Amino acid sequence: MKLKNPIENPRVIVIQKLYGYYLNKESTITFPKNKYKKFIKDVVNGTIERENLIDDLMKKELDEKDFNKNTEFMLKLMTMAATYEFMFMHKIPIKVVITEYLKVSDFFVDNKKTKFLNAILDKISKKSRINS
Repeated sequence: MKLKNPIENPRVIVIQKLYGYYLNKESTITFPKNKYKKFIKDVVNGTIERENLIDDLMKKELDEKDFNKNTEFMLKLMTMAATYEFMFMHKIPIKVVITEYLKVSDFFVDNKKTKFLNAILDKISKKSRINS
């Protein structure tokens, strides 16, 4: 998927929607018309609905102290959304999910954090999807 404007990337929109939700859980999440609307809605709602399951996997596979204390909120959101995709969207190859979230990270965090995200996603992907 080659998009000129990062705001057109469906995963950028996913992270924006999750960010808005976690800043104000009382707000209503709206999904404007977009050719990827179903995908965006599925990932956002699925990540929120399965937050405990995703969080349990992340705690189990990552050094919980380091990840929770030293990780930016945006990296956590990207990790959660990617983990949801690993666990529940089996038609999307793991490498595609990782590559797409690394592209998204360029929009939200600096280059050093992108390398950290790559390592996190690689580690979680190996445990989150069986027989892939």
